[in-house]
Amino acid sequence: MQNFYKKTGLNLYVWLAFFILPFYFISQYSKLWTMVTGIVIILVFFVCYLLAFITKGWQVYMWIGLLIAISITMTIAYDYAYFSLFLAFFIGNIKNKAGFFTLYSVNLGASFVTINYGIINQSSLLVSQLPFVFINLMASILLPISTYNKNKTEHLEGQLENANRRLDDLVKMEERQRIARDLHDTLGQKLSLIGLKTDLAKRLLRNNPDQAEIELSDLRQTASTALKEVREMVTTMRGTQLVDELFRAEQILKAASIESVLEGNPKLQDTSQLNENVLGMCLKEAVTNIVKHSQATVCTITIEETQSDNILTVQDNGVGMEHTRNKDRRGTGILGMKERLEFVNGCLDLRSVANGKGTQIVIQVPKLTRKPMKEDAT
Repeated sequence: MQNFYKKTGLNLYVWLAFFILPFYFISQYSKLWTMVTGIVIILVFFVCYLLAFITKGWQVYMWIGLLIAISITMTIAYDYAYFSLFLAFFIGNIKNKAGFFTLYSVNLGASFVTINYGIINQSSLLVSQLPFVFINLMASILLPISTYNKNKTEHLEGQLENANRRLDDLVKMEERQRIARDLHDTLGQKLSLIGLKTDLAKRLLRNNPDQAEIELSDLRQTASTALKEVREMVTTMRGTQLVDELFRAEQILKAASIESVLEGNPKLQDTSQLNENVLGMCLKEAVTNIVKHSQATVCTITIEETQSDNILTVQDNGVGMEHTRNKDRRGTGILGMKERLEFVNGCLDLRSVANGKGTQIVIQVPKLTRKPMKEDAT
């Protein structure tokens, strides 16, 4: 009974009334054998109905077929046309689309034929309850469709809820990865600069104490800047402009005794803050890789703007990709750059310079151009 309530939404007492009603119809007959046969048929119907609920697969269709046969028998022999209502409730819960429409059509067709058969043969008991028979017939038409659509909606809502839950998990995972990349790019560059300045100050400490003091002062300033950036990133996760990242890149290149050459305008036009932030982070990583692995003396940063894209090219004159293959040049940093660019539909191209001396990284992100508003015709 609890399963019936779950499937149909009907109260337990309503089901008890439906269970008692066919026995009331059987009691209208005076012959004992007719009453006994009717009672047996009713009991068989409810047993099959219960089995249809607890079984799965092809057995469900077998029991429903038997239930339809019993419903036809009861309508013709005992003028009881209400078993089709039981079937209507059950058929609406069939999940298979083809199975649902097949059983729905068979049950509805059987109800129409048997009711018309009783009316043509002037069955007094059936004719006397035509208003109720008509209501039963309308319920047999509407209830399966309503129940089927309700179950389908609940199923889709459940899928949507699961999808939203998985999406939340993916968003959280992506946010963790983004924070990890931000920390890697921000701290990686600053710590590299701190390491370079520390080595430089150590070498200058004996021969040129004044210059060593300057380097140590810069070292303290770099550490303060790194701490400030980390705090800002964790608390507000604010974006940075490409101009600021270029200034920091020039600092670390200068500390590594690498000449920096800038070509193009760093002030991007009609570009979203997110895309500019991704471009800046990729520039950080590219410069960090040059300082760590390239052994270069010159780094050229070129900025180009097309109608649809912003293109950042970072090229060095170092030892090239072949000599740095085993030094993790394609490690976490390059992977992080690709992941960032994929997020904004950008792309990265890593290649050797034509003469084999040096590496070129081409970073491309979409340019979000604002279309001018059309003037109203006057």
